[in-house]
Amino acid sequence: MNPDLTPPLPDGAAVLALRDIVLPPRIGWWPPAPGWWILLLLLVATGAVGVWLWRKRRQRLSLLKPAQETLGQIERRFSRHGDSRLLLAELSTFLRQVVLSQSPREQVAGLVGDAWLQRLDQALDDRPFTTGIGRVFADQAYRPVVDINATELLNLCHRWVAAQTRANHPSHGTG
Repeated sequence: MNPDLTPPLPDGAAVLALRDIVLPPRIGWWPPAPGWWILLLLLVATGAVGVWLWRKRRQRLSLLKPAQETLGQIERRFSRHGDSRLLLAELSTFLRQVVLSQSPREQVAGLVGDAWLQRLDQALDDRPFTTGIGRVFADQAYRPVVDINATELLNLCHRWVAAQTRANHPSHGTG
């Protein structure tokens, strides 16, 4: 460029000491903005709830194997003795033990009759204890001669035990 072609500076422009724009310092990563704190709190709460649910599920699953083994023993004993009345008594005791292992004693220990059958039905959608084969636990428990379909009753008990591990009843205690 030709220096002679530059426009003349206005009066007083030579005296101005112009400086470059000063940028603010870069924003640091600490402390985080309030939104990040809220996100961290949500993540910690979600993690805590997840761990709690996982432990609860694991506890329920730990019930399944011993309960199925006990039910298998009851089944084997029935195949040897064939006494329907004894089978009904053993299954009734077994069901009560499982429920007591899951729920606070004061909520379930005194349940009898229809209230007991309704408690058993909480895990199954088709209500087989109050309206189906499971009704024998209230109707025939104390009769001298018991008329039951043992295979159906045992299948129901197996299904009920499996449902206990999936069920999330509000009446269950934490321990």
